Amino acid sequence: MSAAAASDALVAVDRLSKHFPVGRGWGRGGRVVRAVDDVSFTIGRRRIVGLVGESGSGKTTVGRTLLRLVEPTSGRVTFDGGDLLALDAARLRAVRRQMQIIFQDPYSSFDPKLTVEAIIAEALTAHAPMPRDERRTRIAALLRRVGLQPEHMARYPYEFSGGQRQRIGIARALAVEPKFIVADECVSALDVSVQAQVLNLLLDLQEELGLTILFIAHDLAVVDYLCDDIVVMYLGKIMEIGPAEQVCGDPKHPYSEALLSAVPVPEPGAARRRIMLSGDLPSPIDVPSGCVFRTRCPYAGDACASDVPPLREVAPGRFSACIKDR
Repeated sequence: MSAAAASDALVAVDRLSKHFPVGRGWGRGGRVVRAVDDVSFTIGRRRIVGLVGESGSGKTTVGRTLLRLVEPTSGRVTFDGGDLLALDAARLRAVRRQMQIIFQDPYSSFDPKLTVEAIIAEALTAHAPMPRDERRTRIAALLRRVGLQPEHMARYPYEFSGGQRQRIGIARALAVEPKFIVADECVSALDVSVQAQVLNLLLDLQEELGLTILFIAHDLAVVDYLCDDIVVMYLGKIMEIGPAEQVCGDPKHPYSEALLSAVPVPEPGAARRRIMLSGDLPSPIDVPSGCVFRTRCPYAGDACASDVPPLREVAPGRFSACIKDR
């Protein structure tokens, strides 16, 4: 389900789940963390889809599962018309060139002993071998494209600011000319002014290169600015899907409404009703019965404790997992 038609989808996720064993594991008496639970959505070609929710909602696990950095417990992921989860190691390696990730903390994803040239060259060596001179020319062009200079190739990660490191991470992701990029909280650790620069860079790159991007974030204001569509997650499940401007302008799910109420209003004195959610995010080991959001929902009723609301279309291109019409 998504605002994008299935026929236009580059990535289609069908009933994806990822459960992690805890305690005594999968055997008798074992318990599991339901990090992702029965998630379905599609990502249209050349579109940016925002995946939003609080910390612990399962966003990063979804992103890593789509790239098979984490193997799912169940479900299906289709990439460019093929079943991604059915690929063996050799065929998966060939497809990996088309799928890349930008990490939240680029510094921790870099080998501090390598220069920028060597960091980006790793991707090219693995997926697109070429003569050294040609590789250096390509790396220099990539650095220019992300707003850095060719002379930065000889430097080490510690010599750069956070925003510059993230640009290096973007250059590394672009090195093998992917179709699909997962951007995992890639601006959350940056200053606001630097965030804006990186977001504008992603918009320019997406338009120039025709990229499809899954942008994972917790800030709906950022997602509204960058994304075409929004998928809202809570405790491993999808609460709402729709076009970004419609989800942010007229949320259909109480959780989306609460997230939006927390976004700062730029106009001084402008009024906005703040929705304060009671309690903390429940444990993904012991999820609430019925609707997983009911323990914090200001509109919850008796039926919410017994009925698991399906994700249903409530308006053209809009989907919500709530038993009440909003």
